[in-house]
Amino acid sequence: MDLAAFLSAALMGIVEGLTEFLPISSTGHLILLGEAIGFQGPPGKAFEISIQLGAVLAVMWLFRQTLIQMLTGMWKIGSRDFYYALNLLLAFLPAMVFGATLYSTITELLYTPFVVAVALILGGVAIIAIEKLRPAPSIHSVPEMGPLAALLVGLGQALAMIPGTSRSGATIIAALLVGVDRKVAAEFSFLLAVPTMLAATTFSLYKNREVLEWSAAGQIAVGFVFAFLVALLVVRWLMSVISRIGFTPFAWYRIALGSLILVWLALR
Repeated sequence: MDLAAFLSAALMGIVEGLTEFLPISSTGHLILLGEAIGFQGPPGKAFEISIQLGAVLAVMWLFRQTLIQMLTGMWKIGSRDFYYALNLLLAFLPAMVFGATLYSTITELLYTPFVVAVALILGGVAIIAIEKLRPAPSIHSVPEMGPLAALLVGLGQALAMIPGTSRSGATIIAALLVGVDRKVAAEFSFLLAVPTMLAATTFSLYKNREVLEWSAAGQIAVGFVFAFLVALLVVRWLMSVISRIGFTPFAWYRIALGSLILVWLALR
């Protein structure tokens, strides 16, 4: 791997770490950055999906006590840890079903700057509207969510298969709509990324196993490490400020970025 390949993979990893857990679409940013720098990674978006594991590992590290407690206590039916795990499972199911059936179609048809721009703008408008109109929070912990609320959040996550929508943004919006407070919505979104991105990466690598080359491992490793380090900082920061600042600033960023992309596409 030469210096140019190293730097481009590192930059992609940094952008992944910055954007994966903010409601601004990591996939959309990676598509746009890849277009801008002419990034050439492994086929089938395997690089972009694989480096998301670096960001997910950061969440696993930061929430390690929560995860360990849940994994050890969820076997006691009726306990808080049982309901925590159940809600994560229910929210994961829609993405698993739609991802397995629509993965190839989406990666072939929708991974374009135009789709990203439109999704960024529409998602930004939705966040602003929901921040103003959402019901007063009535759910203040993940175990309180209940099966229906968890499934609705999961459907929001499945919608985020459209690039530019934002997985974290869609899950957070859905959670706010069912009455989850901001901090718990962010926590649930972060932890829901663990099974979702593990499954997505495994599925992507399997689908592209015949065309992947060993040389791609270096690119993926570089992006993975940078995504992990940057995501550590971003998640810590977001959890400390989200109750105060809300999600509206990210919505305006989405609208501004999407509009700039449309102008750029029109002039290109």
